[in-house]
Amino acid sequence: MIRLPIASLIGACATGLLVVASSAHAQSAPAAPDEIRLHGQDQAFITDATRSASTQHEAARLATSRSTDREVKAFAEHVGADNARLSEALRAASPRGVDVPDNDPDVAVLDSIKDLRGGDFDKAYIEQVALGDEQKTLSIFQAEIASGRNGQLKEAARQALPTVQADYAQARELARRKHLAE
Repeated sequence: MIRLPIASLIGACATGLLVVASSAHAQSAPAAPDEIRLHGQDQAFITDATRSASTQHEAARLATSRSTDREVKAFAEHVGADNARLSEALRAASPRGVDVPDNDPDVAVLDSIKDLRGGDFDKAYIEQVALGDEQKTLSIFQAEIASGRNGQLKEAARQALPTVQADYAQARELARRKHLAE
């Protein structure tokens, strides 16, 4: 059996207690300002809104090269610019330390239109992106306004809502002019 002086034994126990106490304190301490945790609704808003904006921006880029219709191209350019501004506004409104995806489009949506050209592209773009994705974007922003908990994000959603509503209204009008069902 190893004999240790009582002072060494007490010192070792005290050191162990200090290690355990500091570990427990580090786990229960509030997050540093750079490590803000958002409520689930707010985090979902950032993820979904930036994905939608990225998807629409990338789809608009495709539309400028694959569409043969000047109205579709004009709509795509307008919406692409709006969504680039929305992405920047979301990035600016997000609390420091919160991960905001930079360019994370919905690949399935883009894959569904990327190989189309001309009238086939126009129809798919209007139905899937202009109508479908714009409606989804509108729902995302309305949900944040109604249920979000982060004041900055709610305000960003509130400020962006008129743009999103106008883009959706323009998409509906474009679909009506092209005789496509909503």
